[in-house]
Amino acid sequence: MSELNEKGNKLLKLLADGEFHSGEKIGELLGVSRTSVNNYIKGLQEIGVDIYRVPGRGYQSAAPIDLLNEKVIRALSGTPLIKVEQILDSTNQWLLDKIPNIRNGQACIAEYQLAGRGRRGRTWVSPFASHLYFSYYWRFDAGIEKLSGLSLLVGIATVNALEKIGIEGVSLKWPNDLYYQGKKLAGILIELNAQANEACHTVIGIGINVRMPPEQAKLIDQPWIDLTSLSSEKIDRNLLSATLISELQTLLPEYEKKGLKPYLSKWFTLDCFLDKPVNVLLAEKKIAGICRGIDDSGALLLEVDGQLESYIGGEVSLRLA
Repeated sequence: MSELNEKGNKLLKLLADGEFHSGEKIGELLGVSRTSVNNYIKGLQEIGVDIYRVPGRGYQSAAPIDLLNEKVIRALSGTPLIKVEQILDSTNQWLLDKIPNIRNGQACIAEYQLAGRGRRGRTWVSPFASHLYFSYYWRFDAGIEKLSGLSLLVGIATVNALEKIGIEGVSLKWPNDLYYQGKKLAGILIELNAQANEACHTVIGIGINVRMPPEQAKLIDQPWIDLTSLSSEKIDRNLLSATLISELQTLLPEYEKKGLKPYLSKWFTLDCFLDKPVNVLLAEKKIAGICRGIDDSGALLLEVDGQLESYIGGEVSLRLA
């Protein structure tokens, strides 16, 4: 199902309440046969909507479906520069394709990504209406040379947003991941469009695990956690989106003026690998040392045989030893 047509949308809204609905009732609502109902159900399952079928009772979503609401996010964040789509290839790509015809602070959020991507070419598992797939545009007039610590600043902004909706204890892993007790909660992917000595167009992609469906969890090859398991309260993705936008609106202009230095102390309190034995992976090379945090530019500081070495992101990876 590359897009949700009118009938698919009607079916989603019907199943959103988490109650059972008979195939006959669904067929009448959509004006289709029982065979077609089956096909629509399969289409939703293919994009990650967890739907049960119980003979004699009908179809039920495994959990109530709360869809993103563009108007609500605009009202909560105080900005009109928000676009919510149901299905996209990638929220980052949606913004990249619109440069330079968009304004600072334009956000794009999707319910599902056909080609969500992470750092170093990895895919990002994107079940429908389950997580937050979020991208944000910002133009840096100072140019690309000022942006080496941007992913770290975005990590801090994301932790701030999570704390404001009641999620405590999240830590940061250099250069672009959010963790909770050793399990990945979120990732950041920043993509640039720039030339030397010119303004730098940046698209900030943030993926946050909100509610992981069991079937989608099987596709992930590393320890993970989601916000639902960290909170006794229901996670409102509209509120999370708006709070994240507000944090970025506040921190990005300050970062552009002052760089990462004002945020170093915050990073050191959140760094989950600080003062721990780690391995830095650089191409085919593995360097063992002790993580000593970051410098003013956002470079990783690694103590090797009593000497400090620094490493910038890109193709560098960090692992616990």
